[in-house]
Amino acid sequence: MSHKFKIKQMVRLKQPGSADARMGSADVYEIVRLMPADQSGELSYRIRSGSLERAVRESEIRNA
Repeated sequence: MSHKFKIKQMVRLKQPGSADARMGSADVYEIVRLMPADQSGELSYRIRSGSLERAVRESEIRNA
């Protein structure tokens, strides 16, 4: 299984949560690291916007 997104690619969250709105984070993130699949077999990523960095599953993001 290969990653759909690449490092330095810009992505958006499919459904930003309320925590994202409270933190004032931008809705565009940069892929900073490709992570292995989790226990369910889904690939994941580390994404960053400004000083905020988080882990997301491939199904949680889309092209910017």
